Amino acid sequence: MNDTVNDLPQDENQLIAERRAKLKALREKGIAFPNDFVRADYAQDLQAEYADKERWSTESLQELGRGVQIAGRLMAKRVMGKASFAQLQDMSGRIQLYLSAADLGESYEAFKHWDIGDILGVTGTLTRTKTGELSVKGESLRLLTKSLRPLPDKWHGLSDVEQRYRQRYVDLIVTPEAREVFIKRSQVVSALRNWLDSRRFLEVETPMMHYIPGGATAKPFTTHHNALGLDLYLRVAPELYLKRLTVGGLERIYEINRNFRNEGVSTRHNPEFTMLELYEAYATYNEIMDLTEGMIRAAAEKVLPDLQAHWDGNDIDLSKPFRRWTMTDAVLEHNPQIRPEHIRDLEAMRGHCRALGIRIKPSYGWGKLLLEVFEKTVEHTLIQPTFITQHPTEVSPLARANDDDAGLTDRFELFVGGREIANGFSELNDAEDQAARFAEQVAQKEGGDDEAMHFDADYIRALEVGLPPTGGLGVGIDRLVMLLTGSSSIRDVLLFPYMRPVHD
Repeated sequence: MNDTVNDLPQDENQLIAERRAKLKALREKGIAFPNDFVRADYAQDLQAEYADKERWSTESLQELGRGVQIAGRLMAKRVMGKASFAQLQDMSGRIQLYLSAADLGESYEAFKHWDIGDILGVTGTLTRTKTGELSVKGESLRLLTKSLRPLPDKWHGLSDVEQRYRQRYVDLIVTPEAREVFIKRSQVVSALRNWLDSRRFLEVETPMMHYIPGGATAKPFTTHHNALGLDLYLRVAPELYLKRLTVGGLERIYEINRNFRNEGVSTRHNPEFTMLELYEAYATYNEIMDLTEGMIRAAAEKVLPDLQAHWDGNDIDLSKPFRRWTMTDAVLEHNPQIRPEHIRDLEAMRGHCRALGIRIKPSYGWGKLLLEVFEKTVEHTLIQPTFITQHPTEVSPLARANDDDAGLTDRFELFVGGREIANGFSELNDAEDQAARFAEQVAQKEGGDDEAMHFDADYIRALEVGLPPTGGLGVGIDRLVMLLTGSSSIRDVLLFPYMRPVHD
């Protein structure tokens, strides 16, 4: 279908001026921006219900006389004298309009001068054209919103990727693939909620402004409360508040909400991101791994019925059991030059890090050095779903120490496609141990680690009241959606990703 937009390039300012003139004429007639059209039907619903061409032929549709009240954006038009065809797009999809001067009278003449991007309300009946396409035969036609800016050329859309992110409102109109990603994102989040709700988890909300940043080793954003004269932090994680609720007897809880970390921006990171965090009393990290695997697979089934994901050139099978592998074993397998006895030998690990080109600080213990080697040599190789377990205590300040080895914790991270998707552990519920670890974090902060945690005395007080044995989990929603939609950049799954401001 050919647009009536001139094929020759035109100055955008001229097009906008022409549209403003049309709007001025509408205002003078007192018919600009009406708000009394009642929509009763959606394009995709009609397409689905009347898809059977044999059952719903032109004759049968004419006999049925199915009335339609539909509204949406004009995406294409072909004017042919006394009859025209057009494409109308609403939130569900597109449907063709058949418009004739005989049926519409004056509104048909007005339609000839309407522009691609205008929003219309159409009342009519269903029919089928000679080519077999389901159409709405218009009986009345109204311009509901005059579009003042032209849409991008239909063949090229928004080819500038940065412009797509900055003008998401246009991207969603002209790029069906972008729209589909965000529909799938909504479906994934709904599936996660439904899965947890069906297992007696309670959804809660906790503060997003904190007196003390905690719950993750990350650099926070700071803000200021004028009335109280108080500096506050945007939360880096909801963890410590959620565990306070578990102390209070809410034994299965979760929250899906925003976290903020004052870190770099890349294809994998956005300073504002969405996390699912949950806690279950009387569960160990082994049960939380089982929960994680089942929940992610249930969400995947909503958008990938065959459970086969394709992400950054990798084929990923989500149907098979996820591998479980200790961090130490993974590092040893990928680094044959490191012997088992080197893992806790501080000088030996420093030497291995230097040989691998890893920048280290004097404050790093063997646990931090092991993590650095893992991130350098192993993480990117974990394409199929893999739980990496038993992280060093030094880098897991909120996780419960392993009963058999105090240098390690009952913790896991889930990696898929070489990226971390989830992090969970058996929670540290020993108030005295937690206080000592907070003190160690404070020492690291004083030693120059901007991401080390603060000492949270009120959280220690809550632990002293008594936190039952508890397992916890955090899932990065944005990265999970990237995996399930095959998106290579986090900006493709955020409706409004962070962008450096541009002044017109």
